[in-house]
Amino acid sequence: MEHMTIDPETTALDTPGCRNGQVFLDSAGSSLAPARVADTVVDHLRRETEIGGYRAAAEREEDLEAGYSVFAELLGCAPEEIAFTDSATRSWFAAFRSIPLKENDRILITEVEYGGNAVAMLRRAEAVGASVEVVPSDPSGEVSPTALRELLDERVRFVSLVHAPTNGGLLNPVREVVDAAHDAGALVLLDGCQSVGQISCRADETGADFIAGTGRKWLRGPRGTGFLYARRSILDDLILDEIDHHGGEWTAPDRTRARDDAKVFELWESSIADRLGLIEAARYALELGVPEIREAVRGISGRLREGLARIEGVRVHDLGVRHSGIVTFDVEGVPAPEVVAALARADVTVTVSREASTRIDMERRGLTEIVRASPHYFVTPQRVDRALELVEGIVRGARG
Repeated sequence: MEHMTIDPETTALDTPGCRNGQVFLDSAGSSLAPARVADTVVDHLRRETEIGGYRAAAEREEDLEAGYSVFAELLGCAPEEIAFTDSATRSWFAAFRSIPLKENDRILITEVEYGGNAVAMLRRAEAVGASVEVVPSDPSGEVSPTALRELLDERVRFVSLVHAPTNGGLLNPVREVVDAAHDAGALVLLDGCQSVGQISCRADETGADFIAGTGRKWLRGPRGTGFLYARRSILDDLILDEIDHHGGEWTAPDRTRARDDAKVFELWESSIADRLGLIEAARYALELGVPEIREAVRGISGRLREGLARIEGVRVHDLGVRHSGIVTFDVEGVPAPEVVAALARADVTVTVSREASTRIDMERRGLTEIVRASPHYFVTPQRVDRALELVEGIVRGARG
């Protein structure tokens, strides 16, 4: 399929939330859905009120099954390696809990590990007598593949790698990490929560064993949706005991059998309307083209990042050599929540990234709260410039 350069004006017209003039800079939180995604969800909910959930789901059985192929195209894998969940957290936890872990085993994480993942790993490691260790970053802020290789040994069960952290524009070098881990016999669980939908995050390119992601962020799908890629060849080596009669089969009164594909990570109950919306969001992204989305996001976030860096009294906090669409900053003398509130009064939507979300990195840099802005391809340059003018006004106000 041939793709054209993305026009922000056109995609803004597809986005009901852009029609009121707001400057929406929070796609790293929960993005604005295209009209056709919202319509898909609402139409199915309405159909459920007319004929009930079971009949309504049966009518969309082919569309639901096609979703596995849609996500296989997006993530560069086989349809049998895709599972749908209700969040990135659920996806990540399903993969994490399936990896065998025993006393004296080791888990390696990076300095930008996400708080929710870290809590789960630390608690499970403590329970079984394993350890969680941090791989140092290189001078740019990216995880160091050299340092990783020095830490790897036969006791490392898996490496938890965040592709794009929640608190800044850093992008980690995924393939180098995966190759090093695999050379040592370790699995790699890739957190693609902040990358899928804005950057290529494919199994066939990264080599990751798992990729966990969400619908509500850069993919522009509904909240309450997630997905998981699980490499089929490793399923026999995993602990698959947190499953129901969808992920497994009750074959006799005292016997069960697990599925032999990624659906083993799914539960029977789910929101069909939201699942359909998620699939439609992935189709929308594929129609635009992931490389085209990447270029558009890089351009608009670069405009914002460079503009903020030129404002005296503003510090930009993005690390790394390559950048995602996340831009983090603070204003001298103004707490981050106050900056967010002031911008909200002018209909500019940003959010606060707090220490607890990426504690190791934030503590290392002496940060507690920073402003996070994340423009997607539907944000026009004029709206970014308006946000920059407002930030300049906040700086002037702080200086009296």
